[in-house]
Amino acid sequence: MGYQFEWSISYDPVVVPLMLDLARTRKNNHQRVKEICGRHLLTPAEFDVLATLRNCASPYELIPSEIQNRALITSGGLTKVLHQLEVRELISRTQAGGDQRVKPVKLTKLGGRLIAKAMKELAENSGLWIRQSLSIEEIAQLSRIMKKLADSSDARVSCLKIKSKTNLVDEGAL
Repeated sequence: MGYQFEWSISYDPVVVPLMLDLARTRKNNHQRVKEICGRHLLTPAEFDVLATLRNCASPYELIPSEIQNRALITSGGLTKVLHQLEVRELISRTQAGGDQRVKPVKLTKLGGRLIAKAMKELAENSGLWIRQSLSIEEIAQLSRIMKKLADSSDARVSCLKIKSKTNLVDEGAL
């Protein structure tokens, strides 16, 4: 289904449609993730934390700052999610040696079983969706392109650079 684009495309007719398509794809995928997480009684943030722990080496333990660096969650949000997961016994927290400030987070057996089921369902569902939409060659090509874009240092353009380019727009047209 095509969308009717108006003035925003005029800023960059090559990149703006791509950004809009990426946003729509992310939104559709996020809805799928929310539905699958809900079936496993998890929020997407809880799923992210449990999956982050499960994807690290055994004994599946990280300190909160490591989780925050690997997951897409703020420190305030992480504190709340960790508390919720600990109450449900999906993670455990203990003091790190003599340091009272650091409480490593460890995936429990219950948490490990739950995230394994949820990850399996998400992988199967996502695989089906993507394979119905793209050929194997297209999947490989898109993976290479998205990795290149994600790895690009140009992806972290400063606000000053963005502002300087917006000054080139004819503000009289607004």
